[in-house]
Amino acid sequence: MRSAGASDVPAIAIRDLHVRLAGEDVLQGISLDIPRGDFLGLIGPNGAGKSVLLRTILGQIEPSHGDVRIFGQRLEDARGVVSYVPQFADFDRSFPIRVCEVVLMGLLKHRGIFHRWTRGDREVAYNALAKVDLAHLGERQIGKLSGGELQRVLIARALAVGSEILLLDEPSASLDTRVAGRLYELLRELSSSHTLVLVSHDIGVMSKHVRNLACLNRRLIHHGPPELTSEALHLTYGHSVEEISHHHEGIET
Repeated sequence: MRSAGASDVPAIAIRDLHVRLAGEDVLQGISLDIPRGDFLGLIGPNGAGKSVLLRTILGQIEPSHGDVRIFGQRLEDARGVVSYVPQFADFDRSFPIRVCEVVLMGLLKHRGIFHRWTRGDREVAYNALAKVDLAHLGERQIGKLSGGELQRVLIARALAVGSEILLLDEPSASLDTRVAGRLYELLRELSSSHTLVLVSHDIGVMSKHVRNLACLNRRLIHHGPPELTSEALHLTYGHSVEEISHHHEGIET
């Protein structure tokens, strides 16, 4: 997908994006460039359109106006370049499926549902697990993992597809602060080879790890380094926000 001499082309380029759903303007005039290798945090209140923006980038929602380009190409020409990583959901922990098999499921859209897994497929799965430090748990039953391990398995499943862009929707929502911090450190490492867009409500922890921050409340309020002013937070959330500060980096109001 990447071509020589095109390093200045953004991984994701959004131009004057409007999305209207059920008669309501959910996104209004969003213009945003996300460069290759960025680790972008996306924050905003409930109903701000964060998940809608991710789904539009994925091509699941048709904008009412505007354009989204992936490495300079239209969404329909960039299949397989972008992967979505959801927050892990509750499931039957007795379900008899192993970690490596969950990762292999990421290959189904390329291999077909009746594909018989090959040695090469398993190598792809274990290479993806190695990137999230879980190769040693590949044969473990999925229900035996912790919440943090489960989230890393979902990331490995996306990596197995070979996508260059990962969109992550609230991956730390069910994790305690310590485990969430380790997850963000892993994501920062992955951003050396991938472009990441992360939706989270955890402003404090996220701001220590992301390279840039975008504040969204139907419109784009802020895009840039993660140091935010009280004015930007007020415009994003519409009310006062508890003071959050970090040493060296983060946000300070």
